[in-house]
Amino acid sequence: MSENQHIVEPAAEASEEQAQKSQEDLEARLADMQEQATEFRDQWLRAAADYKNFKRRTEIERSELIRSASSALLLKLLPIMDDFERAIENIPPEIAETPWWSGTQLIAQKLRTVLESEGVKVIDAVGQDFDPNLHEAVIYEDAEGQDGKVTSELQKGYKLGDRVLRASMVKVGRG
Repeated sequence: MSENQHIVEPAAEASEEQAQKSQEDLEARLADMQEQATEFRDQWLRAAADYKNFKRRTEIERSELIRSASSALLLKLLPIMDDFERAIENIPPEIAETPWWSGTQLIAQKLRTVLESEGVKVIDAVGQDFDPNLHEAVIYEDAEGQDGKVTSELQKGYKLGDRVLRASMVKVGRG
């Protein structure tokens, strides 16, 4: 029995060493896996943040593209509005009472309504201080007490929201 006892003890020691070595291997693998999981989580968080930023950036670019496309179309409509307004101001009295002219005025009103619904607003110019961001000075005229003020408007200016679509062409007083 003492011989069996000696055989069992080295086998038990070897088994215990293997178990400890196996446990150390498992702990090392677990630590590696935890480190790898942390790295994957960080990469995922970065990718998620990049995607969120990309999505926000493309949405801003998309809205800017739509805004610039609509402003380009609105700029093309402004000369038509100018022509309607000139025609309305200069209509001969014999035509002013006709149904045809009433219909033409309704068309001009519809165009104004469409422009207003898109956020287009007329820039107030006459009597205002000259502002190079809103007004384009075409003529300077001597005007007593009107120094730096807009004395008359040659062409209306328009804004789309806070942006100037077209500056007002104006006469500015000096004196």
